[in-house]
Amino acid sequence: MTEKKQEWTEVIASQHSLFDLKLKEVWRYKDLVYMFVKRDFVSGFKQTILGPLWFFINPILTTIVYLVVFGKIAGLSTDGVPKILFYLVGVTLWNYFSSCLLGTSNVFTANANIFGKVYFPRLVMPITIVISNLMKFGVQFALFLVAWIFYFSKGEIQPNIWILATPFLIFLMAIFALGMGMIFSALTTKYRDLQMLLSFGVSLLMYATPVIYPLSALGGIFKKIAIYNPLTGIFECFKYGWLGSGDFSPMILAISTGIILILLAIGTLIFNKVEKSFMDTV
Repeated sequence: MTEKKQEWTEVIASQHSLFDLKLKEVWRYKDLVYMFVKRDFVSGFKQTILGPLWFFINPILTTIVYLVVFGKIAGLSTDGVPKILFYLVGVTLWNYFSSCLLGTSNVFTANANIFGKVYFPRLVMPITIVISNLMKFGVQFALFLVAWIFYFSKGEIQPNIWILATPFLIFLMAIFALGMGMIFSALTTKYRDLQMLLSFGVSLLMYATPVIYPLSALGGIFKKIAIYNPLTGIFECFKYGWLGSGDFSPMILAISTGIILILLAIGTLIFNKVEKSFMDTV
């Protein structure tokens, strides 16, 4: 009687393509992703009085501050769009991007204890952060829809066909934050100061992105520089589709898409290279 050949259920190898996201392996751990997403949602509001209501309170308070400071005091243009709706759009999109980027950027250092005890695809953690924040974005987007329906019923905004690009724009934001986050997460394993620098840099990036002002408010070299900000095409396309205003063209979105894909490839390369040895430096 011949002995049956043993087949391994899991093979951990050191050699793999640096550009391989290992999505098939991540899919096998989809239950783990679900558990981490549930954990993030529950722990994020544990021991808080208002709980998930903070999803609404945060964008509402931020929009009010922007309305007073930038709309009333500074008098910045909103391209004829109701100021509340204009700032609410920017806040909703920016909250999702910044939360994903900052969360992904310290994925190695924040989860070193888990990574050191058990094996699972390291990409699970960044994907968990993106999905967790997508849930929060969905709640805040619902708030935006309520305001949008109100102003649309009054005829103060004129949406167009580009509104259908919304899923693609959200996907672009997610992979941009994922790509940049993987780059910084790899670098912060050795240089912890970069985490502090990133927090400051994200705050500055908001002012270089059409969040509190339209692209049409810029001119000359500032507008040319802003076009190469990957978030510019996303924000302008979103505003153009939903609000019917903005200095948008498909070329700007194409530039944003190209830059984001390049950064995602770079982030994947660096992440895959560092994940094999990061436990030696964390």
